[in-house]
Amino acid sequence: MITAVALAAYAVLAGAVAPVLLARARWAHRLPAAAVLAWQGLMATFVIAAALAVYHLVLTEHHVHDGLAGLLSACGLTDPLTGDAPPTLGHALKLAGPAVIVLMPVGWLVRCAWRDRRVRRRQLDTLTLVGVPAPQYGATVIDHGNPAVYCLPGRRSRVVVTRGALDVLSDEQLRAVLEHERAHIAGRHHLLRLLAEAFSRAFRGLPLARHAKEQTELLLEMIADDRALRFHPRETLATAMYEVAAGQVPQTALGAGGSSALIRLRRVLTPQPRPHRAMWPGVVTAAVMAPLLPLLLACGL
Repeated sequence: MITAVALAAYAVLAGAVAPVLLARARWAHRLPAAAVLAWQGLMATFVIAAALAVYHLVLTEHHVHDGLAGLLSACGLTDPLTGDAPPTLGHALKLAGPAVIVLMPVGWLVRCAWRDRRVRRRQLDTLTLVGVPAPQYGATVIDHGNPAVYCLPGRRSRVVVTRGALDVLSDEQLRAVLEHERAHIAGRHHLLRLLAEAFSRAFRGLPLARHAKEQTELLLEMIADDRALRFHPRETLATAMYEVAAGQVPQTALGAGGSSALIRLRRVLTPQPRPHRAMWPGVVTAAVMAPLLPLLLACGL
């Protein structure tokens, strides 16, 4: 029972307390890639801790002397059957709770991935009919007055520019925002966003679910901004972001504008202090260790 309570407390810490603190952390905007990793670590931590807590709540106390099999049983990773007794309904019910906690985000991940793939295929088919290739930009131009620049990620990735964007952006501004979109494609940011969305749908109402989705989307845009800033001046990128901020992008697309544009504009125009060199390895270590702690706790190590 003590182990179950400790694991439940750890799940509450990861699911309700840590997300609020991480969402307010100033270092996250200086190291957006590390912050995304931290959010992924928190999501994994919650699932593992919650599943193990539920398992140990229904686990009958027993002693294990079966080597590796016994260790896995004590950790809640296998069913603590004795002898050669066949599995019973009680054993199945004992594993049902933890299985649901683990399978819910997995199921939503499969569903969201299938939905996004279907929508993206339809968008690409439409783009083939109405879009005009622009090899000089490595993009496809569509005849729309609303200034927008976005990318459709995936194996058949495309960068899309509207006529409205071509009218308001200078050549240098356009290339800056195109670099932003290519960063999304190269970094496969749609997969990270997909993970956060699946988690948020699986655990609706959980603070971690809401914060992880919102912050992951914002941080991925910041990562793409930083990539564009390697090749273009801050003022150029900021002006381009301002011009396309209100641009509407299709579902599943990643765009340079959007609701986070104001926060990102301030960040782009205000040079960020260089983070301490120990910050990156510290965040990586914490993100890796956090999901392992509930396993060690469940094993009594």
